Amino acid sequence: MLDQITTTTVPMAQKIAHAIQQIEQIIVGKPQQIRLAVCCLLSSGHCLIEDLPGVGKTTLAQAIAGTFGLAFKRIQFTSDLLPADILGVSIFDAQSQHFNFHPGPIFANCVLADELNRATPKTQSALLEAMEEHQITVEGQTRPLQDPFFVIGTQNPLDQAGTFPLPESQLDRFMMKLRLGYPDKQAERALLSGQKRQLLLHELKPSMSADEVLEAQQQITSVHVSDALLDYAQALIQATRSNRQFVFGLSPRAALSLLSAARSWAFLDGRHHVEPLDIKAVFGAVAGHRLIPADHGSPEISQLVDELLESVSIP
Repeated sequence: MLDQITTTTVPMAQKIAHAIQQIEQIIVGKPQQIRLAVCCLLSSGHCLIEDLPGVGKTTLAQAIAGTFGLAFKRIQFTSDLLPADILGVSIFDAQSQHFNFHPGPIFANCVLADELNRATPKTQSALLEAMEEHQITVEGQTRPLQDPFFVIGTQNPLDQAGTFPLPESQLDRFMMKLRLGYPDKQAERALLSGQKRQLLLHELKPSMSADEVLEAQQQITSVHVSDALLDYAQALIQATRSNRQFVFGLSPRAALSLLSAARSWAFLDGRHHVEPLDIKAVFGAVAGHRLIPADHGSPEISQLVDELLESVSIP
């Protein structure tokens, strides 16, 4: 089995590496965040991006969809958005005397839930079943979604006006949470002196197809995780549950997400086995949005996560 993985992983990893390079031409100066977002896609997860307006959240989503050949739909979340605006609605056809279902924008490979925390909790919850089970239930009928199915949620910081905090159940559906941040001086200069990003998006050609993304997702499930690495992952998960600096620890879903993301990280390097550094590389993005500091006066969650990683020894 491992020999078979070795022969099939490298060519696909090269295709993905080329796709990442293409995205980096549009989103400059953010290689780590781009790699994590692609890793999330290949892990069959969903990605939440929280940051200030104008730093490239929407552009990153469009670049990923275009590069990987994914059917893309954007949903602009507002306080008056209804669940039917996302899922779809049945409309009566007088000629046929039947109700015909008109699918909503959730029926796409890559769905951008833009400014997700500006919608009411009722509308936010419309995504729960779709993100977990890749299906929706409307008027008692279950309808499967497209495959692959990748939700990229964006949200503004909670201290900005007109936001509704995402509940823990919604946050836990996202495999990763990323922050883009301001570009450094060199990257910003490239943005200012280069071609407009929207023009680059229009000229973007797919490096891979949706079928190849599905193939990569399937190959990643076969990346080997040793018993020692499982012990390390469990030790990290248990450390979050016993650490009094957090309100509660990571869930079993988070543990599965951590292993899946680590497999993808190894896969991007063309390896058929997971190493400790793979787990460390993705741990912050997987765990950060799921952990709540017990003390409001404690350091930022990213610092607490770094301290936890340092406290758990690598086998």
